[in-house]
Parts: sequence; structure tokens; C-alpha cells
Amino acid sequence: MLPIPIQKTFTYSVTNEEANFLNEGMRVAVSFGKTKMFTGLVFKIHENAPTLYEAKEIHQILDEQPLVNNLQLKHWQWISTYYMCSLGDVFRAALPSAFLLESETIVYKNEAFNNEDILEDDEFLIFEALQHQSQLTIHQVVDILGKKKVMPTVNELIKKSAIYIKEQIYEQYKPKLVKYVRLHASYNSDESLNALLEELSRAKKQRDAVLTFFQLSTTKKPIKAKDLETKANVSASVLKSLVDKNIFEFYEIQIDRINFKGDTNDLKELNEFQETALKEIKETFTNNDVTLLHGITSSGKTEVYTKLIQEVLDAGKQVLFLLPEIALTTQIITRLQVYFGDQISVFHSKYSMNERVEVWNNVLENKSKAQIILGARSSIFLPFSNLGLIVVDEEHETSYKQFEPSPRYNARDSAIVLSKLHNAKILLGSATPSLESYFNAQQNKYGFVELNRRFGNVQLPKIELIDVKEKHRKKEMKGHFSDRMLKLIQEALDEKEQIILFQNRRGYSPVVECKTCGVAPQCPNCDVSLTYHKFKNELRCHYCNYQRAMPNSCAACGSNTLDTKGFGTEQIELELKELFPDFKIGRMDLDTTRGKFGYQKIIGAFEAREIDILVGTQMLSKGLDFDNVSLVGILNADTMLNFPDFRAHERAYQMMVQVSGRAGRSKKQGNVAIQTYNPYHKILQQVSSTNYTEMYKEQLQERWQYKYPPYFRTIKITLKHRDFNKVDTGVNWLFKALYNSFGENVLGPTAPAVSRIRNQYIKNIVIKIPPKQSLANTKNQVTKIRNTFEAVKDFRPIRFIIDVDNY
Repeated sequence: MLPIPIQKTFTYSVTNEEANFLNEGMRVAVSFGKTKMFTGLVFKIHENAPTLYEAKEIHQILDEQPLVNNLQLKHWQWISTYYMCSLGDVFRAALPSAFLLESETIVYKNEAFNNEDILEDDEFLIFEALQHQSQLTIHQVVDILGKKKVMPTVNELIKKSAIYIKEQIYEQYKPKLVKYVRLHASYNSDESLNALLEELSRAKKQRDAVLTFFQLSTTKKPIKAKDLETKANVSASVLKSLVDKNIFEFYEIQIDRINFKGDTNDLKELNEFQETALKEIKETFTNNDVTLLHGITSSGKTEVYTKLIQEVLDAGKQVLFLLPEIALTTQIITRLQVYFGDQISVFHSKYSMNERVEVWNNVLENKSKAQIILGARSSIFLPFSNLGLIVVDEEHETSYKQFEPSPRYNARDSAIVLSKLHNAKILLGSATPSLESYFNAQQNKYGFVELNRRFGNVQLPKIELIDVKEKHRKKEMKGHFSDRMLKLIQEALDEKEQIILFQNRRGYSPVVECKTCGVAPQCPNCDVSLTYHKFKNELRCHYCNYQRAMPNSCAACGSNTLDTKGFGTEQIELELKELFPDFKIGRMDLDTTRGKFGYQKIIGAFEAREIDILVGTQMLSKGLDFDNVSLVGILNADTMLNFPDFRAHERAYQMMVQVSGRAGRSKKQGNVAIQTYNPYHKILQQVSSTNYTEMYKEQLQERWQYKYPPYFRTIKITLKHRDFNKVDTGVNWLFKALYNSFGENVLGPTAPAVSRIRNQYIKNIVIKIPPKQSLANTKNQVTKIRNTFEAVKDFRPIRFIIDVDNY
């Protein structure tokens, strides 16, 4: 199996000894194509020679033990067939990139070449460098020429046969080694030690170092060189001179980059409602492998999870705890550490490559520090050997779905299949379950348990809707805040309580417009207006990251009457600073949480009550738990409702209920204020009464009427290319072909709201699959049509993307 987007696996030849040593799941380096080297994964060892091509030999074996186990390979195959992507894509997504050895091009001088006159300046520089060095890597060539594009020059040199190139494989992962100090073996007896101290009587610093070493060695623990330097207050060179004199020796121990310290405490006592829920979950697990726990916000779902986790750990099995947002892992780690100490490992994309490799290896070897894995969606790919339980927290979240690049899998659904493979149980938890999961529970496909009391019997927050249209008419708005919202904020601040304000747009304002001629600056690569970021005084595209300085005058008519329209988190933050100058305002969005500890800093400061008002995007809506928040404000509910998507209403309901659930979690009832232009909208009415079942029934009725999930399945096909006409012709051809097979169930072709991103034009077609129609046959038919499409010469350069269950 190769990490390239090709559906097939390839056969290579091995010797008898290699065949006896190799196992499925080991990595081998193989050459593919003319010069490329790839890391392949052994998928099957057999004796059938390929008929269409000559099997090449493998280059080398990279592992002693398999890196991937059989259950994983089965899971990968399922993902590849279900989501219609290649095995290579899954392989690339699943392994930390450090395991996919890269090959680097090495340049060598051709000794027979002696005609230096025919070389250009740049070529001569490289050739001259090769006189002094036996070989150069491409990176070194880049440094020598001082420019990025060096391959044309290298290719010219190859044509003139002055040089030749080879590929060499290099390992990316470097284990972390810590330097330790020990006394040289010749100083074992007391006499030799006395002689040593005599000898060092003149060298005061060295003597200090030796004496401190004896103090530290009373603990019987290995002594780190760093610790010795700080304790004895000496420099590294002093230790080095002692090593040179053969008094000390250095040795290295490999350690993990991340360790969780934790003293394990007893689990919290559950209240009667949690106890009942726990009992019911265990009962449903006897008949069902999947159970949905519908627990309202702040009902203490995490405590129920911990009890279940403890039981699975006692049975000697592993647990996977899936979370939708990296921001959430920071809080949950702290909570779980208290109970499970160092049995926890964390796996997500903000961790460095080396840290991810270490977690992978620990899970593979089933080490004690990898019994509970906390992670975002990619952690379903880890090499579990005896999984006992998977917990999917906030299972309705869209973040569980991968959209770009392939494989476009849904972590929740893939986790259900993973638990089947391991004969494990899986618990889906949410305060606002997705319609599909709730529907499956109602159809008795899943077990179903409800937990509808908040912990400590705190009441659900009081939700009030504020009619912004009315407030504008009465001139009671101050910036983007209504007088009622400001009054609530002031009351909470007077009580020394904290406030969360939610606005689902980052930046200062989404549109900058000229008042004279009405032109708004657009992104040159995408079909969207540029968002204004005041902090850096620049315009930025949130799709392709294009940025430019904010102009002083309109590019179209030259007048300097530029005005901003709409508002984002940055503008709210600045307005609040003017309205409440004596209080600390924080902001949490994509711009402020860059870097590995970005989330921790902000969440930590908010928990420590250093921030009074926190403004943020949807990162805030997930299950974060702050005990001092008494007010949550949603500044513009309408943007979520008026979205061209069949799930817009369900999503808006989930988002608003989740954000509201951050209020009043410890003692008293919290408040939620929602600003809207349309307070009588049925979804907003359902949010204000937190009526999930009513929302569910209404949405289900609509889904049935318009043939959408959970009744009909959907597959979305997207075509992308720089040439609009090419995409247009391609999509029309494709529509006819699909229409001949599936008739009325093909929707399209349509252009999305943002129809050009990064200079690529986009067209979509959606195929609906009725309940009785076979999913496998439909996919086979789509694959056939795709192959015919790609065989047409004009359509070959068009990117063809298939997204199964694209919601």
C-alpha cells in the first residue's frame, strides 16, 4: 500500500529470508515511478506474480515489528470503500507524517565531465561546490544559489551530463534524549574518592560539582546533567572538563516528550440521576453496541463517562475518548488527570510530529501511559489492540467530519465501525444529538438513555429574545448592543460574575464598502469580499489567506469614503473596551489561538477570572465548563438561521442551546440574551424553551417531505478547475450521465455560494439515495461514471471530488 491517491495496491518481489521476516503492517521502502522512493506498507504476503508489470524488488525493510495491526487494516479498508477514496489516502491520513519516510534528491558530480566552458553562471556555482564536496542535497543547492526554484538549473546540468542524481531516504522522527551524569567506574572505593577530592582542591568549581553530585545521588535516582549544573551553579564546560578527566561520564536515556503528572484521586460520587443513567447505559450495552446519552448541558455527563472508563480500565482494556475541538481537550485533560493520572495520552494536530509518533508507539505497545486516549477526529486511526470503550462527546458536532483533503470521513461513524471490529462498546453523548443519531435511537438501532437534570439541581438558564429591529426603530441601540443586553452585562459585572459573548465571525467586519460608488474590495483569487482586520489594519480573505493593507481611498472611484458593514469578534471586543473601560475583555477565535498553547492561555485566564468578558466564535460553544459565568449573549442569531443548507435550522438550534448551556453552571440560574431581527422564528422559540423533541419532530417532518437524511442518503460530487468553461462542460456531461442512472434523485449542477476559491471554479452535483436503494450498487455505478468521465481527454485535468454523507 503506497501513500498516493491510487485505489490499487502494488506487488513487489522479496527474497525468502525477507518473506520470513516480514509481517503485514510493516513498512518497507520501495521505488515507484522513475526516481521516486516511497514508504509502502505490507498489506499481504503471497506468491502470485503480477501479470501486467514486472515486480520490482523492495529497497529496504524499515521496521522490526509491524507498525499497523490487522484490525487497523480492516478499518482502513472500510473507510476506503465507504467514503469512496483510495487506500493510499487513508494510509497517508492515518500515519503521523514522520513514519512516511521522505526521499531527498542527492546531487553527485560526474567525474568524466571536463568541459566547464559550456556552463552558465548558476550551473558553474553548483559544479564548483561539488569540487569541494562529494555530494549536495537539493536544500544545499537552494542555499548556494539563494533562490527557491533550482530544479531547472539542476536539470540543465544533467542534460550537459556534468552531474547525476540519486534519491536517498531519511528518517524524520528523532527520539528525545536526555543527558544524565554518573561517576566513572574507577571511583568505586572510598580511598579513590578521597584522593579525588584532594586532587580537585585547587579547582573550586569542579570540586563543587562533584560534592553536589554526591548530595543528589543520595536519592538513588539517575542525575540529569541539567539539574547538576543548576544545583551546583556551574557551567556545562565544567562538567565537560570533568568528563575529559575521566571522573564523570555522560549517558543518555530516551524519554517521551509529553508526560502527564497526576495523583490519582477517587472518582466523584454520582448523584441519583447520574447513577440511574449509568445503570441504564450498562443495561442497554447488554443488547446494543451503541448507546446515545441525551444529557442536557451541565448535567454531569463527564462524571458518568469517568465511571464507565474506570470499569473498562479495570478489565484491562483501552479507552478512546473523542472530542470535537482541540480547545476542549485542554479542559477535559485537567479533569481526567485528577482521576487517572498518567494513564492518559493526548493525540491531535496541534501536537508536533515527534509527539504524535510517541503516542502512536505507546498505543502500539499497549503501555500503561496509553490506556486512555483523548483526541480529536484523527485519533480513530491509532493502533489499538484491545479497545473496550469509545466515548464520542458532543456527537452532533460538524468538526467530526473531515472535508479536505481526502479521506472525507466522519469520525463518529468510523468510530462505530471501529468499535464493532474490536467488539467494544460505544457511547455517544450530547445535549443536542444530531437528528440521525436520535432517529437511530428512536428506531431502536441504538440504546437510548436520558439525563435531564442539571448537576446540583441548578435550573436551566432563563433565555430571552431581544428584537433588534424594534430597538433600532426606537433608537435604543449602542453600536451592536441593545440597551437590554448592556443592562444585563452591567448587572453581571456588578455581581463580579463573568460573561461570554458569541459572534460567529472573526475579524473586524466582513465587508468594506465605498459609500460613493458602492464597490467593495474583492479577493483576487476567490469570489468573496475581503474581511477587514483592524488590529493589523489589513484586508484578509478567510478562504485563501490573501492579505493586503487597508486602502485609504476607493480603488474604483477614488473617493475616501470607505465604510465597514457587518461585524466580527474583533469589532465587538473594541466596542466593549470603550463601553466598559475598567474591565478586562478577552477574545477567542482562530486569530488568537494560534500555537500549541493558544487555547490553554485563554481558557486558563478565563478560569482564573482574569478576564471579565470573553468574546468568541463557535469554539466557545463546545462543552467548556466555567463555574462563574452568569450571562451568555448571542449577538446575531440570524446569520446562523439564514444559511443555504438543509441542516441550517438543526445546526442553529444546537449551536444556540450549546452556547446557552455555558451559563449558570454552578449555583444560581444563568441568563441568556439572544439578539435577533426575527424573534418569532420557530427555531428561536424552541431554543428559548429548550424544547429538543419539538425541534426534532418538526425537522424530521421536513426531511421526509424533501427527501433528505436520515431517510435518504446523499453523495456530493464537486468539480474544480481554473477554467470556468471546462468545469461547466464537464459538469453538464456528468449530470446527464448520472441522470440516466438515477433520474430525479440527481440535484444540480449548482455553483456554491462562494463559487471560486483560490482561482478554482467550483460546481456541485448531489445524488440522493432512497431508503430501499442499495448503497453499494449506487457507489459502483458512480465509480463507473467517474472512470468514463476521467477517460475523456478534455475532462482529465478537472479535480473530481466525491463526498459520501456530505453533511
